[in-house]
Amino acid sequence: MFEPPSIVFAAAGVAVFAAAVLPRILRKVPVSMPMVFLGAGLLAFTAIGTLPDPDPVKYGEFTTHLTEICVIVSLMGAGLALDRPVGWRRWSTTWRMLGVAMPLCIAGLALLGLWVLGLGLAAAVLVAAALAPTDPVLASEVQVGEPADDDSEADQEDEVRFGLTSEAGMNDGLAFPFVYLAIALSMAGAASPAEWIPQWFAVDVLWRIGIGILAGLGTGKLLGRIFFTARHGSIRLAEHSEGFVALAATFLAYGVTEMVEGYGFVAVFICAVTIRAAEHTHGYHRVLHSYVEQLERLMTVIILVLLGGAIARGLLHGIGWAEVLVALAFLLLIRPVAGWIGLAGGRTGPRDRIALSFFGVRGIGSLYYLGYALGEGNFEGQAERLWAIVGLVVTLSIVLHGVSAGPVMTSLDRLRERRAQQQFGDQGQAPTV
Repeated sequence: MFEPPSIVFAAAGVAVFAAAVLPRILRKVPVSMPMVFLGAGLLAFTAIGTLPDPDPVKYGEFTTHLTEICVIVSLMGAGLALDRPVGWRRWSTTWRMLGVAMPLCIAGLALLGLWVLGLGLAAAVLVAAALAPTDPVLASEVQVGEPADDDSEADQEDEVRFGLTSEAGMNDGLAFPFVYLAIALSMAGAASPAEWIPQWFAVDVLWRIGIGILAGLGTGKLLGRIFFTARHGSIRLAEHSEGFVALAATFLAYGVTEMVEGYGFVAVFICAVTIRAAEHTHGYHRVLHSYVEQLERLMTVIILVLLGGAIARGLLHGIGWAEVLVALAFLLLIRPVAGWIGLAGGRTGPRDRIALSFFGVRGIGSLYYLGYALGEGNFEGQAERLWAIVGLVVTLSIVLHGVSAGPVMTSLDRLRERRAQQQFGDQGQAPTV
């Protein structure tokens, strides 16, 4: 009889090998890597009863830290991949999605939580805040690829992939004030809002965001100088192609920011974008990005298998038609409408706007926010239901967006290529469609 440790080691070997091969095999079919590993976890934990129960409620602290590491690694990868310099007009799609679409998503889902699911105000805000940010981890099919080595390649960065990547990079940190709002509501009791709202706004909004931005800029500028322009060649790491240094940059930016009560998610992404801008066409960016991408993929496999296992062991127990309808309404109505409103009058064409609005992938970040809030707030007796709701939305997002991402993006790419040939010949900026 096989012992559980041997099964785990063998399964881990197969999973890591599959993580390396599947993205290439599945590139042209309507199946995503997250779908495969979610299904594998569901099957494995259903068939092998001796495997331990991956219950996120029971192992809340482990779940929170595992998803936390995965998200910050992914944020570094997203920032390093962006070729477009930061600017108000150049990043207008990003600002619109952050400033308009995300708040509308939070408001819409919170109202559904109150009116349809019967959640309390704190729980409704928590579910909405946890599910508001798009995910930088599970959205690789609709995000930009590796960094470009020259400006002519950077000009080809299409608006859909850029918008979804930059949105996912920023909103994973900017959703945090709303998570803290849910925590504050759960702890407020009979206290008047006037007693705690000023502190929440001053600390959880202004201070934490501001410190996250400043720490990310400072860390990124320091590391960019060390990587590319240090006087001593021994520490000018860009000349040595040490990819694992990306992990050092990730942890440094995150740790320093969290030490001074800032948003580490914001700092990591801004640090990565700042490093990317330090020497725009250096090939070292590809080395850093490749290392981060491989690590992110490995961690994603682990989390998705465990999520599938949690579903197999009853994570979605108690889900009814109300929860299913709310989840579908959020993914198919609230997010697309909010995105369409946010992008109205912007630089995107109608097809690009539809894709940007629809592909709001929910994933690992949502799991982290929920685990963090349940550990910090007072949501006694609600953990199982909240995990079921968030787990349902994440699962449906993996399936819906996984099935549609490949065909839709392929269709947009072909249309964009035809437009580019008509307008610019073989060279020029990628047109909107």
